[in-house]
Amino acid sequence: MLTQSEILIRLIIAAVFGGLIGLERERHDQPAGLRTHLILILGATIAMCISINLSMQFRTVASNGDPERMAAQVISGIGFLGAGAIFRYGAGIKGLTTAASLWTTAIIGLAVGAGYYVIGVATTLCVLFALIALDFIEKRYLHNRTTRTVSLQGLDRPGFIEEVKSVLTTFGISIKSINLTKDIRTNTIKVESTAKIFYDQDLNIIFKALSEINGISSLQIH
Repeated sequence: MLTQSEILIRLIIAAVFGGLIGLERERHDQPAGLRTHLILILGATIAMCISINLSMQFRTVASNGDPERMAAQVISGIGFLGAGAIFRYGAGIKGLTTAASLWTTAIIGLAVGAGYYVIGVATTLCVLFALIALDFIEKRYLHNRTTRTVSLQGLDRPGFIEEVKSVLTTFGISIKSINLTKDIRTNTIKVESTAKIFYDQDLNIIFKALSEINGISSLQIH
């Protein structure tokens, strides 16, 4: 059986691993950050340790004790927590990576709880590499644009929509779709456009250019 000191050591090691992953998610303002990852990995670790001890403690009473049972419940249960980290953001979906990191962090906790320290270290390094290095590579070389929703409202006049399109295309913004809503009583029109914008694009410059369009009254990019 695992002694209390051995369990404590495993909890400390797991806390370091979960803290590293959680800090990276915290830096990106994700809904599940440092505290969530830390608490999650500690829970998974202690679940694995207790599962091991219970299977050994009651071996004489129940010979079919299996420490994998509690671990399996942790793995399946984390799916609900991960689903809570996924949400709709404008025209796209955010939180998938964080949900995956939560699930993997739980597995790391189980590995550390079972005494597989080297596996825990290697997996933590791989997760951090995927979150930091691959994120940079994707943004720089593979997917240098992100999907955003441009919402604005202005005076319903001839040429208004064309001017909006012209300003967006000037900045190399790729327009995917445009939805129009007209208010006949106030003679205003609301434009909601799904567009691909460069990651390093200065949104303040886009705001300034759009605000110079005659008749525009409100503007939002999210």
